Amino acid sequence: MIDHAMEDLIRKYFPGLEPEQYAQFEQLIPLYTEWNAKINVISRQDIENLTERHVLHSLAVARYFQFKPGAQILDLGTGGGFPGIPLAILFPETKFTLVDGTGKKIHVVQEVATALGLTNVTALHNRVEGLRLTGAFDFVLSRGVAPLDKLMQWGQRLLKKKHTHSYPNGIIALKGGDMRAELKALPGKAENYTEVFAIREHFKEPFFEEKYVVYVQG
Repeated sequence: MIDHAMEDLIRKYFPGLEPEQYAQFEQLIPLYTEWNAKINVISRQDIENLTERHVLHSLAVARYFQFKPGAQILDLGTGGGFPGIPLAILFPETKFTLVDGTGKKIHVVQEVATALGLTNVTALHNRVEGLRLTGAFDFVLSRGVAPLDKLMQWGQRLLKKKHTHSYPNGIIALKGGDMRAELKALPGKAENYTEVFAIREHFKEPFFEEKYVVYVQG
């Protein structure tokens, strides 16, 4: 089963993609529905709202950050593949490494990436402490994994020293609710190099009313 509602929503906010990309987005709902029936990686409520709560939410990052061809992006604590899989579809020439400490979730990520033909996705079963990838990435992505100060603690050593994007290399986190306490808890001068973007500026669905993309320079 192909879900054309997915393509309609993606076309609404991301016009001008290649036909292959729209086709890949269309396949996400049937793929995740099939795999979630075997390995529960997404709640029942969320699987019924996959387009908005997972796919479009992941793509909010692309409203503020355009990843260059050849860039290396780490999705830390990817779960079933979010935000990494949707962003890998959107940026086919950018390399995404999706990491999670739960093996069954990474298995789903691998199977979905293979089914979609995403050659720019690498899936790793590992904890962040075990990653031997110091200085390997332009940005570290995260969605609902940990507070910002913990993400900084984990992610800083993984970032490249050389900056090639309009924003210096750093942490990009999808967050919700009141961000003031997390921002205040950032170490040193990190809070001076932080930006918070309200997703509702671009996506008008009610789900995004208190959702944010947060950037912290590494």
